[in-house]
Amino acid sequence: MRVIAGKYGSRPLKTIAGNQTRPTTDKVKEAMFNMLGHYFQGGICLDFYGGSGALAIEAVSRGMDQAVIVEKAYPAQEIIRRNIEMTKEPERFNLLRGHNRKQLSQYMVGKDQSFDLVFLDPPYAKEMIVDDIIWLDQANYLNETCQILCETGIEVSLPQEIGNFKQEKLKKYGQTLVWIFERE
Repeated sequence: MRVIAGKYGSRPLKTIAGNQTRPTTDKVKEAMFNMLGHYFQGGICLDFYGGSGALAIEAVSRGMDQAVIVEKAYPAQEIIRRNIEMTKEPERFNLLRGHNRKQLSQYMVGKDQSFDLVFLDPPYAKEMIVDDIIWLDQANYLNETCQILCETGIEVSLPQEIGNFKQEKLKKYGQTLVWIFERE
């Protein structure tokens, strides 16, 4: 795995051995960012299920100002930490360690910010996307122009509308579905 494009382009990313995480392949990651519009003009992104941190690092590499990455598993946290070090700009990343909703709620206390881009890539066996989108929106963590990119297995079916968000794009890449939701 590597960073595909932007400031950190071609730099290698570490991943966790085993089946605890499903790293997004370079091919699917490139397709995801093509769906989003390649590059960004600033903003803050949230990777709610960090894994290796690759999606958030790619987003910052392509122009996001900052990224918040939440991860519960200790081995994955260490991989994310090492991948953030690789960027040589650790100040642009916030790694929250622990349960995603609890950690994000604590992090957001007193902050006057919301997210421009959210990645939801929960482990296939624990699909939480519908609940996560509703929770994030009700907590006022998503701004008016927020895009939510979801990665699922092909067996997952998401509704066309989730809370205040509507499915704008859906693409299949092998055994992976990539969904983009935007505010209605």
